Amino acid sequence: MSQDAAKKAAAEAALKYVEPGEILGVGTGSTVNYFIDALAKMKHDIPGAASSSEASSARLKAVGIPVLDLNSVGSLSIYVDGADEANHQLQLIKGGGAALTREKIVAAASRKFICIADESKLVKVLGKFPLPVEVIPMARSYVARELVKLGGMPSWRENVITDNGNVILDVAGLSITDAVKLETEIGLIAGVVTVGLFARRPADVLLLGSPAGVRELKAA
Repeated sequence: MSQDAAKKAAAEAALKYVEPGEILGVGTGSTVNYFIDALAKMKHDIPGAASSSEASSARLKAVGIPVLDLNSVGSLSIYVDGADEANHQLQLIKGGGAALTREKIVAAASRKFICIADESKLVKVLGKFPLPVEVIPMARSYVARELVKLGGMPSWRENVITDNGNVILDVAGLSITDAVKLETEIGLIAGVVTVGLFARRPADVLLLGSPAGVRELKAA
């Protein structure tokens, strides 16, 4: 099974968590694109979706699913999104697609977070994938110096501007054994908008596509 086939399998497995008649949250990225395509088959059961990026909003509209403003919908039934890395505690690194701030907001507003990925994303220790941090542009150099103090090696993702008008620092060289603590520490640095650690609010269900089928992990 190719990586794309594994992503598609995980995405389609998430359909069982969709609650007919309920507004849901939809994330961003290649695996989520498969989910949106699969969701189109049941669009008549879906009153609308809150999206974490302009790209996903456009894709949802293209398949006929209304995109709603999160401010107007209240709590969401589920949030379906991918991850760049996931550990066995269902803590995640996200932000490879630069949508981490809106992803974290929609995840926080959802009663259940379903993460979809291929099995290569499951790791014992987070940090091999560089940790994205969204930063106010004027704070980029200051935040980078503070991240060095925390043991990271930040690099500016040049020519990338988020949907919120900010920049991304990707932090390499981390071995994240206490993801909640690091999420809090980085979040407190002045100028940081969001850190791409989803540890204080991890996934509730992790669906991993593999040649053997889709493996389901649930939060303890």
